[in-house]
Amino acid sequence: MKTLVLVEHDNASVKDATLSVVTAAAKLGEVHLLVAGSGCGAVAEAAAKIEGVGKVHVADDPAYEHQLAENVAPLAAELMKDHDAFLAPATTTGKNIAPRVAALLDVMQISDILSIEGEKTFTRPIYAGNAIATVESSDPKLVVTVRGTAFDKAAAEGGSGTVEAVSGSGDAGISSFVSQELAKSERPELTSAKVIVSGGRALKDAATFEEVIMPLADKLGAGVGASRAAVDAGYVPNDYQVGQTGKIVAPEVYIAIGISGAIQHLAGMKDSKTIIAINKDEDAPIFQVADIGLVADLFKVVPELTEKL
Repeated sequence: MKTLVLVEHDNASVKDATLSVVTAAAKLGEVHLLVAGSGCGAVAEAAAKIEGVGKVHVADDPAYEHQLAENVAPLAAELMKDHDAFLAPATTTGKNIAPRVAALLDVMQISDILSIEGEKTFTRPIYAGNAIATVESSDPKLVVTVRGTAFDKAAAEGGSGTVEAVSGSGDAGISSFVSQELAKSERPELTSAKVIVSGGRALKDAATFEEVIMPLADKLGAGVGASRAAVDAGYVPNDYQVGQTGKIVAPEVYIAIGISGAIQHLAGMKDSKTIIAINKDEDAPIFQVADIGLVADLFKVVPELTEKL
């Protein structure tokens, strides 16, 4: 089976989410990558070095500079004439492009897979991760999105794939890039951070969140996350959100502070290696998944913990 993996990138480097998808694709068969961008030669070279990659298809065109789904999907669908499966990371970009590819191929997409059980058999979470469904496709072509935290990352070095230029239909003319506002931070990005400190609604307001959570995160060199309640209340920006409708993370250590543990939040972090919970409510659901739980007033113990680190 030949698989085509969508490479997520910023026209300069390959994003970590791609490495997990390569691992998943290797379980299905021969791995080919698709790099669609503008001035993305460095990305193609880096992609070819990923362990297990056989070929890298590069579409270098101004139409693909911002990887607009309306432009990239027809390109991927065209390349699928010579491939059996299209795999993309279950990120904002992947979830934007994959359904369009599936529609163009007239097949059913299989979303957010956790494991590969056979050539066309996969497991995926349902009911916010409370149940795992085993699904089998009967379509001639597969379109799959991959949960990055469920697969190990392929080695970024050691491969010797060939690079091949391809061309697509270019600009579809039905969407255009207007602008983007990127949050810049010295802290690690959530999906790649080894340690994450997360805060919930109990932190009262944005100033308190900054005062309590940020010093601890800085001491640990950690990424900063938040529950949906904290984001909706305006304590922090949307890209801090961890959960079913936010980012799915699986760091080495996840510290949940003032987070009760609603099912939607647990769906985004319960695969973390070690979960530490601090909450004054001893019956909070977060303690059911925590490896270490501390029933205490966060406003007293978190500054004390930060001071002793």
